[in-house]
Amino acid sequence: MTQNIPFVDLRRQYLTIKKEINQAIKQVLNKGWFILGDEVLEFEKEFAKYCGVKYGIGVANGVGAIQIALMGLDIKEGDEVITPANSCPVTATGIYLSGAKPIYADIDPETYNINASKIKKLINRNTKAILPVHLYGQTAQMGEINKIAKKFGLKIIEDACQTHGAMYKNKKAGSLGDVACFSFYPSKNLGAYGDGGMIITNDIKLAEKYKALRNYGKNNNGEFKEKGINSRLDELQAAILRVKLKHLDKWIKKRRYLASLYNKYLKDSSVILPKEGKNCFHSYHLYIIRHKDRNGLMEYLKKEKIGTAIHYPKVIYLEEAYQDKLYKKGSCPISEEYSKEILSLPMYPELTEREIKKISKTILNYVK
Repeated sequence: MTQNIPFVDLRRQYLTIKKEINQAIKQVLNKGWFILGDEVLEFEKEFAKYCGVKYGIGVANGVGAIQIALMGLDIKEGDEVITPANSCPVTATGIYLSGAKPIYADIDPETYNINASKIKKLINRNTKAILPVHLYGQTAQMGEINKIAKKFGLKIIEDACQTHGAMYKNKKAGSLGDVACFSFYPSKNLGAYGDGGMIITNDIKLAEKYKALRNYGKNNNGEFKEKGINSRLDELQAAILRVKLKHLDKWIKKRRYLASLYNKYLKDSSVILPKEGKNCFHSYHLYIIRHKDRNGLMEYLKKEKIGTAIHYPKVIYLEEAYQDKLYKKGSCPISEEYSKEILSLPMYPELTEREIKKISKTILNYVK
């Protein structure tokens, strides 16, 4: 009987840290404090330190992080934020919720991240920020993006929701712009057992503003000086994430090893493999391949009981909810072409070399 290899298996990871997780949950339950308590405060400090910045603000999810990050920078209706067309549509959701409008740039054909050379021509008087998405586990080319932002007086908000532990020029994702946003969705490199998110920054005034905005707008004195939203990281998730943060570097090391195995087994095939960008340390949240017959390959793997996914099947502006008269088919040609070819293979630290071999052999059987 053929054994299933699921696209993601969160239970495997839980079993390796079960005792620590159960103890952390029990401590929270015994305290009886569930919102914005000591666990959140300590995790904010620990995660900010891990990323090499001063302040962390726990929020409910990645979308809330983007929305609040923009609100705190006074980005509002009529403003424009440049972001890549190849991303999860919720990146655009966060921009829209702030009142601003996303302006889409095409991607680098090698890394699939925003192409810095495409940003300049999109800047106008309404442009207030650049929101690069560090996709699949590696950062965008932040050296070039920071130069552009400095020249035009723009803020940089990193969407680092997929790059916990990734680096650019030996600096952690999240420390490369003015503000950064993280998601702790369960399948992330650092994942909660529910929703969760974080904003990090080196700016103390922004940090205090974000703390208020996530909690209805209430400041430390209990005053409401501006309108906020309800987007708070809870104590249970913070306690779980504190346990998992201690294991993150070890898990990333394993992800990189598994990626090297995929690279070795698939290197002489018609499958296009992911590439690590210049000055980048890839944390392999996802392992993305490309193939002209993506759909056929996906169906074949499914029949062989191997799980896969597509990140993402359409560029954002071609999704019905995000259509905009500024954009039509062909607006970002590389993003559109790749959306028809990309396929995400199983990638989590608990995979075995035997499973990677099986996945690779199955792919080779189809593409030969």
